[in-house]
This record gives sequence, structure tokens and C-alpha cells, in this order.
Amino acid sequence: MKNTQLEILVHYQDIDLMLREAEEVEKTLGFPIEGHEKLQGAKKELEKHISPKYLHTYQRLRTRYKRPIVPVQNDTCLGCFSKLPTYFKVRAREDQEMYTCENCGRILYWMN
Repeated sequence: MKNTQLEILVHYQDIDLMLREAEEVEKTLGFPIEGHEKLQGAKKELEKHISPKYLHTYQRLRTRYKRPIVPVQNDTCLGCFSKLPTYFKVRAREDQEMYTCENCGRILYWMN
């Protein structure tokens, strides 16, 4: 991943998923889990570094998918497992833009 905004967004998603899982565990166990506040603080700090355009896209996708940002492996979106068009092979790895899957709409990133 070359795009810093995308890297920050992936970290944001990881923290968001940890918070959601912690909330589910808290409901099941019936008592709070330590570190919840630290994760909330880290999430708020990351939000300051994410472009509002990207954050809005993430939040919109989050209402539909548990993981709105997914990796690409072997030219396949690992969110819906559809093969990506060939023009993604060259452009997406070189450009600094955010790309979304044409099938499911999730935000894509390429693993090295």
C-alpha cells in the first residue's frame, strides 16, 4: 500500500472492528472490557488524519459490510471474490487514488 490515506483508513477499520467485537463481548459477559476508552481515543485520533471524502465513503460502506476495506489478491477482490478488470492491474498499483470494487463497492488495497 503506497497511499497514506488508505493505510490510515485500514488501521481505522482494524480499530473499528476491535471496538465492535469488544462491545459484543461486553454485552455477552455483562461487564466492561479494559482498554475500550484507549481504542476510542485512537479511533478519534486517526479520524483527524483521514480525508472527509474517504471517511464518508468508509462510513457509508460500513453500514453494508463488516469489512468495508478489503485486500486484492491475484487480481481478485477478497470481499466478494470477483475478478477485477485488467486495467486495475497497472493503474491501481501505481496511482495514489482510492479504488473500489466494481461488483461490491468495497474499498480495495493491494498487498505487496
